[in-house]
Amino acid sequence: MEAKKITIKSIIPEGISIGIKNVLSLIGAVVLYILTCWIPYINVGTTIAMAAIPIELAKGKVISPTFIFDGKYRKYMGEYFSLIGLMSIAIVPAMAFMIVPGIIISLSWSLAVYVLIDKGIAPSEAMIQSNKATYGYKWTIFGTGILLGLAFGILSFVLGMIPFVGIVFVIILAIVFVVTMLGCNTVIYKKLVLEANNDNEPEQEVIITETITPEGEEIKVEIIEDEKKDEE
Repeated sequence: MEAKKITIKSIIPEGISIGIKNVLSLIGAVVLYILTCWIPYINVGTTIAMAAIPIELAKGKVISPTFIFDGKYRKYMGEYFSLIGLMSIAIVPAMAFMIVPGIIISLSWSLAVYVLIDKGIAPSEAMIQSNKATYGYKWTIFGTGILLGLAFGILSFVLGMIPFVGIVFVIILAIVFVVTMLGCNTVIYKKLVLEANNDNEPEQEVIITETITPEGEEIKVEIIEDEKKDEE
């Protein structure tokens, strides 16, 4: 039986670790986004960049808070809004059928934005790839979000009852929650998409051949071939 790529038990600790390592950059990006979200056109690129944070973290990159102003994200404007529109067309009616179908579809396409931006493919193809990647892991993703949400809600309620300084603790907790969620999304995308794609890539064999020219010169030629494993 194939081992699970992700579990709630594995996602949360790794997500917290990733979030803590990048906490200052993430806070800086959020602050810059809030300060500039009212600027037309610029706010589209920064919104897409914020959505792309787990992609950058999943590749082990050290992000700068100013990365949200990178113009490359604005080029996905049409595809990004098309994707959001396509998903909404299906999710909103599905919610009318006792909510559950809408939740399942939302989980199926939860990685579509990441795939769209990372691979630069069509919105419909991003939805298909997300659906395939999340197959068998929807409730793991759902459970992770619910568990973190409940923990945040309970702790916020308790800390909020502390006189005077309670609001400060709640704000700090909110920052921790957002950073942790971004870290967990990073783990999910990394395990289900990036590492899965690497596992599916064929192994390459390098063959080195030597030839001698009429002038007596020795030439080495490298030939790269894909190894195809026979299925029994």
